[in-house]
Amino acid sequence: MPLGKVQSQIVAKLVAMERLSEEQRDAVAASPVELNGDALDKLLQEEYKISPFQLLVAKARALNIAPYNVARYRLSATTFERVPQDFCQENLVLPVGQVGEFLLVAFANPFEVTLPTKIQELTGMRVIRLLGRERDIREKFTKGGQQQAAGFDDVVQQIGAEFGGGSSESIEEDLVNEESGPIIQLANRIIEDAYYMGASDIHIEPQEKEVIVRYRVDGLCQEKLRLPGMVGPALVARLKIMCNLDISERRLPQDGRIVFKQYTKKSLDLDLRVSTAPLNHGEGVVMRILDKQKSTLPLTALGFSDANLTKYREVIRQPYGMILHCGPTGSGKSMTLYSALNEINSPEIVIRTAEDPIEYTLAGINQMQMHRQIGLTFASALRAYLRQDPDIILVGEIRDKETANIAVEAALTGHLLISTLHTNDAPGTIARLTDMGVEPFMISSSLLCVCAQRLMRRVCKTCRKPYEPQGREKALLEKGIGWSGTIYKHSPKGCPKCGGSGYKGRVGIHELMVTNEELIEGINKGLETAELKKIAMRGGMKTLHQDSLLKVKEGTTTLEEAIATAPVDL
Repeated sequence: MPLGKVQSQIVAKLVAMERLSEEQRDAVAASPVELNGDALDKLLQEEYKISPFQLLVAKARALNIAPYNVARYRLSATTFERVPQDFCQENLVLPVGQVGEFLLVAFANPFEVTLPTKIQELTGMRVIRLLGRERDIREKFTKGGQQQAAGFDDVVQQIGAEFGGGSSESIEEDLVNEESGPIIQLANRIIEDAYYMGASDIHIEPQEKEVIVRYRVDGLCQEKLRLPGMVGPALVARLKIMCNLDISERRLPQDGRIVFKQYTKKSLDLDLRVSTAPLNHGEGVVMRILDKQKSTLPLTALGFSDANLTKYREVIRQPYGMILHCGPTGSGKSMTLYSALNEINSPEIVIRTAEDPIEYTLAGINQMQMHRQIGLTFASALRAYLRQDPDIILVGEIRDKETANIAVEAALTGHLLISTLHTNDAPGTIARLTDMGVEPFMISSSLLCVCAQRLMRRVCKTCRKPYEPQGREKALLEKGIGWSGTIYKHSPKGCPKCGGSGYKGRVGIHELMVTNEELIEGINKGLETAELKKIAMRGGMKTLHQDSLLKVKEGTTTLEEAIATAPVDL
């Protein structure tokens, strides 16, 4: 619908509502300059004293959409349960209610016809469009929209008030009882709040006089909550109950899993991988959040450069051999492996996985959960799979000599084996396997490629600032990738979209070492890691440092973040 026609309809609706006279309508129509939406709003509000809500009603009637006063809507813990907050902020929409299978969504731009379809695909619910003021929707994100989970104020106040009394035995008993109301609420709120903030891990750390709760968001830990030290044992015991661990065992580390939908009425389908450990002031807990509502990402969305993506896609389609991913915990290895399996999965191929834990359930793929307590380890699972006629085997991690040898043998006997290993870079994987007792000639015969990876924070596109690098920064870029030009730095104050940090989200950087004749010869000769790295770079491998600088060149991240994530090559 042309803008001029919409303007005429809006003015006509205002006349019908007796907010404008016929003479005023003619004056607007006779304006020598065609008014855009903002200019029309300003003219009608300033010249003809039309209130913002009256104008909203007129626009809604002209467009045959119900109006909604977003200014009166209060954000809650459930606002962004179905539609992610960053999606809402980017597209200026706001979920304001739910009626049965219908989701009520306020739109700032009613002409964005593809958005309702996207939201429907995202939520599985039918969308009812409402018209809201753009200014009001923006304010919802700038006035503390970053933290939408149910707050801790009521629970902490209740615990704090009780703890402050200190003299009552019933109060103390309630604080150390893992089945008490406040403790149950506190455990649930911590998990919900971490999820809404986009955290990957929750750390509960006992100190001498208090318990500190921290979240890891975009790779960095940030303190969220401080609780009285007396609450610690009850909170840890409650989390142990949720994952069926032995609450009487406080001297040994324990591992478990929480299926959170059993403990909440909210539509959060989360699993948490839980690890407890005895520390000097009590038991500490670390929980990794596994969001089962998120699907695996396509390979193109993981940060692979075009050259690396082409090489990696060729390798994962090989009929046999070994593909290894290396990097520390939390570097995105599992997501890359799942994305690769999703890309090559088809009814003609049998895929088996041995995982600890199973992070995402993939359709058409047979997955096995490890149980070390009963002897079901990666090595025993791998032995079993070799008798089950698989085409592709994924082993969660190569941790010991036995698993490493069976994995190499599987890769040498007609299977494509994919696994992970903890090393600093791709060439260092050869030394690691050799240390485990695998013969160099077996490594060179089976290995297809090694992909080392890290996750690096993305600079916020809303508040990033361009600048020309000088001095050492310019020299780093020229030496690393042979380029120098305009790059971006983060804003120290940030913006509402990035929560004041200057960074939003993460992207992967990769060091892809694909074997060639020269590299195979070097492995067989037992060359040092530094020599193997030089051979791989001659064969076209980009190091982690070089790949991070390419992300700087593309404007994805900052030079500061790139150097902090991947050190400069010697």
